[in-house]
Amino acid sequence: MAIQQASRPVVQFLPEPEIIVVESYAKSIQPSTEMAKQVYETFPASELSDRMLDEAAKLFNDHYGVWGPQSVHAGKRVELSTRRLREQYVLVNASTSYTRVTVDGQLAGNAFVCRWEHNDSNVCWVTQLVVHQDYRERGLAGGLLRAIRNDADDVYGIMSSHPAACLAAAACFGMTIEKVSLDFIRQNASTLMKASPIPYVKDAKLCGRLFDVNNIDMVSGVDTDFFVDHEEPLQALDLIQQQWLWPLGNLPDGHEFLLLLQGKRRRSRSHSSSRVGS
Repeated sequence: MAIQQASRPVVQFLPEPEIIVVESYAKSIQPSTEMAKQVYETFPASELSDRMLDEAAKLFNDHYGVWGPQSVHAGKRVELSTRRLREQYVLVNASTSYTRVTVDGQLAGNAFVCRWEHNDSNVCWVTQLVVHQDYRERGLAGGLLRAIRNDADDVYGIMSSHPAACLAAAACFGMTIEKVSLDFIRQNASTLMKASPIPYVKDAKLCGRLFDVNNIDMVSGVDTDFFVDHEEPLQALDLIQQQWLWPLGNLPDGHEFLLLLQGKRRRSRSHSSSRVGS
């Protein structure tokens, strides 16, 4: 069943979300702006203005991360122009949407998602998730992911070099990270991703022991040759592993974690098969 986009932006005034420390694990974080009214809005691709994309690109450029030592741009911030943002995240041949959260009118975080159908199942893929540094550790990433959820979604997917993004996705899409089904990922990753309208997802090289790829460190991931600096994500991973049984393995340079989750609607059906479309 296809998912139809709303013709008007969806505005949600969410209650204060449960706080789960997932958005940043920097060594020291100084609280900045006192949290006030949070407004979550979702826009279909057709309603995204150049100004909104300019603001999204600035948020990404200022708060995403820096290039790692193996990159020719080592130490410089990872940047994305408005034009490339539109080309890569607002696809004309797919159902894409943009969710943002503002705090007292300031853009504090956002997420892009893409949806497609595969074997009569609806796939929701988080293509970008960014939270402003001044608003981290305050539940905004979780709020964005909860705003994205749709009862018609059968599968949620994300590729990320930050374990906190995977931790938040697992919590917000219906389970803890420790209950993630590796069998579901192994059985469905290849076919779901090859059906994706997103070029970098469709062409991603599966990596890790889950896919019989000779990488003893990674369990479920993709080799993207995206050499963003891993210092902060590895600090986060160390802290996460002290609290949870982390299922996705370690993070080699140039790789990202791969997480697939079954939507609640699908998990309530017969459990005779974990393969999508079966």
